[in-house]
Amino acid sequence: MRVARSVCWVPDGVGGAIVHALKYGGWSRAATSMASRMARLDWPDDVSNERSAIVPVPLEPKRARERGYNQSLMLARALATTWKIPVIEALGRIRATESQTRLTPGDRLRNVAGAFVVTVPKAMLAGRHVVLVDDVVTTAATLNSCAAALFHSGARIISYVTFGRARASGDRL
Repeated sequence: MRVARSVCWVPDGVGGAIVHALKYGGWSRAATSMASRMARLDWPDDVSNERSAIVPVPLEPKRARERGYNQSLMLARALATTWKIPVIEALGRIRATESQTRLTPGDRLRNVAGAFVVTVPKAMLAGRHVVLVDDVVTTAATLNSCAAALFHSGARIISYVTFGRARASGDRL
């Protein structure tokens, strides 16, 4: 799996404020500008040429109802416009998970293990190079769990892209 470099550290500074406003403040319009910045990441030529679909990380249904939208889906849709490839809402959560924000790296892995399932026919993913989209990555536990489900359903290559990266407990400052 390939990981694109993140654009900013979150929750520090302006990047963190933007992500927080999108996720918790109802600033859904921020997604377009965030995706524009994500689209400018320097991808290797093979990734730019091979990527054939964008898959957003699904939001737990209760959180989606509370928030009114899935920020990852909004980012994915904006990226799809720029990259001219489709969004496939291929993943669903089969159980609610605790918010990852205050969990240790080990707890994050356990929290999302087996939480995601592919909800589309395998033929939609078979042999594809998909780009998995989320707003923020910390330990990549969520992205890795999603990628495992996609891979087991036939995706050939899974790349990740996020707007920002939050510091994990083991990061050096």
